[in-house]
Amino acid sequence: MADMQRQPDSLAYVMPRATGQADAWTAEAQQRGGQRLTEVAEVTPPQEVAAGLHLSPSEDAAVRRRAILLDGDVVELADSYYPLAIARGTALLEKRKIKGGAPTLLAELGFRPRHVSEDIEFRAATEPERTALALPEGASVLALLRTTFTEDGSPFEVQLMVMKAPRRLHYEIEVD
Repeated sequence: MADMQRQPDSLAYVMPRATGQADAWTAEAQQRGGQRLTEVAEVTPPQEVAAGLHLSPSEDAAVRRRAILLDGDVVELADSYYPLAIARGTALLEKRKIKGGAPTLLAELGFRPRHVSEDIEFRAATEPERTALALPEGASVLALLRTTFTEDGSPFEVQLMVMKAPRRLHYEIEVD
């Protein structure tokens, strides 16, 4: 197996797609049940997102919020944040699907992923998360915070995904 090349599942969500190919979110959502774009706006992001994008605490960012569905039920909340300097004047701030997905648009704008950092946390659901995910009081969620960086180390996207727990985690590591 030493010569078998595998890519982590997360790479599909940060890499640009081939011309005419659906974005990774849409491809997965079709298998899982669908996705709904719920909001596109300029917002003050959560503290961990602002830190990930190297924004000051009061600096706004663009956000694209999606609800990921399975059999008609919301199973995941997926929010993607971008610095306004990147998002303004682009489809990132339009409430519509982006042809080929955000990673393809970002690559066309010169923002190609070089490094991706992911933090995973199992925690109690907040009240808005419980409502959106139809969870009972005291329920837990799995939160994934993904930051994508350019070749020079500049962050250009932070994704915050909150999923119903338990969820399956799968990672593969190549060892030379």
